[in-house]
Amino acid sequence: MSLHDQLRDIALHEFATAGYAATSLQRIADLAGTSKASVLYHYASKEQLLADAMSPALDELTAIVSGIGDVAADRAQRIAFLERFVDALLTHREVVHLIVNQSATQQDVPAFARAQQLMRELSEAFELAAGSTLEKLRYGIALAGAAYTLAASDLLGLDSPPADEIRPALNTVLRELLAPETED
Repeated sequence: MSLHDQLRDIALHEFATAGYAATSLQRIADLAGTSKASVLYHYASKEQLLADAMSPALDELTAIVSGIGDVAADRAQRIAFLERFVDALLTHREVVHLIVNQSATQQDVPAFARAQQLMRELSEAFELAAGSTLEKLRYGIALAGAAYTLAASDLLGLDSPPADEIRPALNTVLRELLAPETED
Protein backbone atom coordinates (compact mmCIF):
# COMPACT_ATOMS: atom_id res chain seq x y z
CA MET A 1 0.00 0.00 0.00
CA SER A 2 1.34 3.42 -0.93
CA LEU A 3 1.93 6.09 1.71
CA HIS A 4 -0.81 8.15 0.07
CA ASP A 5 -3.34 5.34 0.60
CA GLN A 6 -2.01 4.59 4.07
CA LEU A 7 -2.45 8.23 5.11
CA ARG A 8 -6.02 8.23 3.77
CA ASP A 9 -6.90 5.04 5.67
CA ILE A 10 -5.30 6.23 8.91
CA ALA A 11 -7.03 9.60 8.62
CA LEU A 12 -10.44 8.00 8.01
CA HIS A 13 -10.05 5.82 11.08
CA GLU A 14 -8.91 8.76 13.23
CA PHE A 15 -11.67 11.04 11.93
CA ALA A 16 -14.25 8.37 12.74
CA THR A 17 -12.92 7.51 16.19
CA ALA A 18 -11.48 10.77 17.54
CA GLY A 19 -13.51 13.19 15.44
CA TYR A 20 -12.62 15.35 12.47
CA ALA A 21 -12.08 18.51 14.50
CA ALA A 22 -9.97 16.71 17.11
CA THR A 23 -7.69 14.98 14.60
CA SER A 24 -4.59 16.88 13.56
CA LEU A 25 -2.37 16.30 10.57
CA GLN A 26 0.47 15.80 13.05
CA ARG A 27 -1.48 12.94 14.69
CA ILE A 28 -2.01 11.31 11.28
CA ALA A 29 1.69 11.73 10.49
CA ASP A 30 2.69 10.20 13.83
CA LEU A 31 0.41 7.19 13.28
CA ALA A 32 1.83 6.72 9.78
CA GLY A 33 5.39 7.00 11.04
CA THR A 34 6.11 9.97 8.81
CA SER A 35 6.36 13.74 9.06
CA LYS A 36 3.61 16.34 8.85
CA ALA A 37 5.45 17.72 5.79
CA SER A 38 5.06 14.33 4.14
CA VAL A 39 1.33 14.34 4.86
CA LEU A 40 1.11 17.83 3.33
CA TYR A 41 3.06 16.61 0.29
CA HIS A 42 0.30 14.05 -0.35
CA TYR A 43 -2.65 16.16 0.81
CA ALA A 44 -2.69 19.97 0.71
CA SER A 45 -5.01 20.17 3.72
CA LYS A 46 -6.98 18.21 6.29
CA GLU A 47 -10.13 19.00 4.28
CA GLN A 48 -8.60 17.45 1.17
CA LEU A 49 -7.60 14.37 3.15
CA LEU A 50 -11.14 14.03 4.49
CA ALA A 51 -12.63 14.49 1.03
CA ASP A 52 -10.35 11.79 -0.39
CA ALA A 53 -11.15 9.45 2.50
CA MET A 54 -14.93 9.95 2.17
CA SER A 55 -15.06 10.09 -1.63
CA PRO A 56 -15.48 6.36 -2.41
CA ALA A 57 -18.44 6.11 -0.04
CA LEU A 58 -20.02 9.34 -1.23
CA ASP A 59 -19.52 8.35 -4.88
CA GLU A 60 -21.23 5.01 -4.21
CA LEU A 61 -24.11 6.69 -2.37
CA THR A 62 -24.47 9.18 -5.23
CA ALA A 63 -24.83 6.29 -7.68
CA ILE A 64 -27.37 4.60 -5.41
CA VAL A 65 -29.43 7.77 -4.96
CA SER A 66 -29.37 8.59 -8.67
CA GLY A 67 -30.49 5.06 -9.49
CA ILE A 68 -33.42 4.86 -7.07
CA GLY A 69 -36.04 4.70 -9.79
CA ASP A 70 -39.69 4.34 -8.88
CA VAL A 71 -39.37 2.83 -5.43
CA ALA A 72 -42.94 3.78 -4.56
CA ALA A 73 -44.56 1.72 -7.27
CA ASP A 74 -42.15 -1.15 -7.68
CA ARG A 75 -41.35 -3.52 -4.79
CA ALA A 76 -38.51 -5.17 -6.72
CA GLN A 77 -36.82 -1.78 -7.23
CA ARG A 78 -37.26 -1.02 -3.54
CA ILE A 79 -35.63 -4.32 -2.58
CA ALA A 80 -32.75 -3.74 -5.02
CA PHE A 81 -32.24 -0.24 -3.61
CA LEU A 82 -32.31 -1.52 -0.02
CA GLU A 83 -29.73 -4.21 -0.76
CA ARG A 84 -27.39 -1.70 -2.42
CA PHE A 85 -27.92 0.73 0.47
CA VAL A 86 -27.13 -1.93 3.08
CA ASP A 87 -24.03 -3.05 1.17
CA ALA A 88 -22.81 0.56 0.97
CA LEU A 89 -23.42 1.09 4.69
CA LEU A 90 -21.48 -2.06 5.56
CA THR A 91 -18.65 -1.37 3.12
CA HIS A 92 -18.16 2.19 4.36
CA ARG A 93 -18.92 1.91 8.07
CA GLU A 94 -16.35 4.49 9.14
CA VAL A 95 -17.74 7.05 6.69
CA VAL A 96 -21.27 6.24 7.87
CA HIS A 97 -20.05 6.87 11.42
CA LEU A 98 -18.61 10.23 10.35
CA ILE A 99 -21.78 11.30 8.55
CA VAL A 100 -24.12 10.24 11.34
CA ASN A 101 -22.08 11.61 14.21
CA GLN A 102 -20.28 14.64 12.79
CA SER A 103 -21.92 16.09 9.69
CA ALA A 104 -24.31 18.33 11.64
CA THR A 105 -21.44 20.08 13.40
CA GLN A 106 -19.10 20.19 10.38
CA GLN A 107 -21.42 21.67 7.74
CA ASP A 108 -18.77 24.15 6.58
CA VAL A 109 -16.42 21.29 5.60
CA PRO A 110 -17.03 20.44 1.91
CA ALA A 111 -17.03 16.63 2.32
CA PHE A 112 -19.63 16.84 5.08
CA ALA A 113 -21.67 19.34 3.04
CA ARG A 114 -21.61 16.84 0.15
CA ALA A 115 -22.81 14.09 2.49
CA GLN A 116 -25.64 16.25 3.79
CA GLN A 117 -26.68 17.11 0.22
CA LEU A 118 -26.82 13.39 -0.58
CA MET A 119 -29.00 12.79 2.47
CA ARG A 120 -31.35 15.57 1.32
CA GLU A 121 -31.56 14.02 -2.15
CA LEU A 122 -32.30 10.61 -0.65
CA SER A 123 -34.94 12.16 1.57
CA GLU A 124 -36.53 13.98 -1.36
CA ALA A 125 -36.66 10.79 -3.42
CA PHE A 126 -38.43 8.95 -0.65
CA GLU A 127 -40.66 11.89 0.22
CA LEU A 128 -41.92 11.73 -3.34
CA ALA A 129 -42.30 7.96 -3.02
CA ALA A 130 -44.07 8.09 0.32
CA GLY A 131 -47.30 10.02 0.16
CA SER A 132 -48.62 9.73 3.69
CA THR A 133 -47.05 10.94 6.91
CA LEU A 134 -46.92 7.31 8.07
CA GLU A 135 -44.93 6.28 4.99
CA LYS A 136 -42.57 9.26 5.27
CA LEU A 137 -41.86 8.34 8.88
CA ARG A 138 -41.42 4.67 7.95
CA TYR A 139 -38.84 5.49 5.26
CA GLY A 140 -37.00 8.01 7.42
CA ILE A 141 -36.84 5.78 10.47
CA ALA A 142 -35.83 2.72 8.47
CA LEU A 143 -33.02 4.30 6.44
CA ALA A 144 -31.68 6.62 9.12
CA GLY A 145 -32.10 3.88 11.72
CA ALA A 146 -30.02 1.46 9.64
CA ALA A 147 -27.25 4.05 9.29
CA TYR A 148 -27.39 4.98 12.99
CA THR A 149 -27.37 1.34 14.07
CA LEU A 150 -24.13 0.73 12.20
CA ALA A 151 -22.61 4.03 13.39
CA ALA A 152 -23.45 3.13 17.00
CA SER A 153 -22.72 -0.57 16.60
CA ASP A 154 -20.27 -0.63 19.50
CA LEU A 155 -22.93 0.80 21.83
CA LEU A 156 -25.52 -1.69 20.56
CA GLY A 157 -23.25 -4.73 20.77
CA LEU A 158 -23.08 -5.21 16.99
CA ASP A 159 -19.32 -4.90 16.58
CA SER A 160 -18.66 -8.59 17.02
CA PRO A 161 -21.08 -10.18 14.52
CA PRO A 162 -19.46 -10.45 11.10
CA ALA A 163 -20.89 -8.52 8.16
CA ASP A 164 -22.21 -11.76 6.65
CA GLU A 165 -24.50 -12.01 9.71
CA ILE A 166 -25.43 -8.35 9.87
CA ARG A 167 -26.13 -7.96 6.12
CA PRO A 168 -29.03 -10.45 5.90
CA ALA A 169 -30.47 -9.30 9.22
CA LEU A 170 -30.42 -5.65 8.16
CA ASN A 171 -31.88 -6.52 4.75
CA THR A 172 -34.69 -8.46 6.43
CA VAL A 173 -35.56 -5.61 8.79
CA LEU A 174 -35.56 -3.04 5.99
CA ARG A 175 -37.65 -5.27 3.72
CA GLU A 176 -40.19 -5.80 6.49
CA LEU A 177 -40.45 -2.03 6.96
CA LEU A 178 -40.21 -0.78 3.39
CA ALA A 179 -41.02 -3.67 1.07
CA PRO A 180 -43.37 -6.02 2.88
CA GLU A 181 -44.84 -9.00 1.05
CA THR A 182 -48.31 -7.47 1.25
CA GLU A 183 -48.44 -3.71 0.94
CA ASP A 184 -50.46 -1.69 3.50
